[in-house]
Amino acid sequence: MINVSMYRSQGHLSGFEISGHAESGPYGYDLVCAAVSAVSFGAVNAIISLCDIEPVITQGGEGGYLQVKLPLHLEQEALINARLLLEGMLVSLQSIENEYHEYIKITNM
Repeated sequence: MINVSMYRSQGHLSGFEISGHAESGPYGYDLVCAAVSAVSFGAVNAIISLCDIEPVITQGGEGGYLQVKLPLHLEQEALINARLLLEGMLVSLQSIENEYHEYIKITNM
């Protein structure tokens, strides 16, 4: 099971943590894992590239763990844009959860 925890601060997304493995198919053919990875890494890359922000990133060995937090003290425009990208990521992950709820669970922290 993939567990996604969305971090909120004052009602706004400030980061996320993804842990576990979907195990919805054989290694290398796990579509749920591939979808979650593509969505989350795409969002992080967009935050870095489009918002010119270096989030605090922690990854676990051999995959299965990714934690991303927006840094403190960001310019307002960059913060608003990063939050919007995180909200977009959440919508995509919720779409995956709706279809494959036995393999992924999203919670808000």
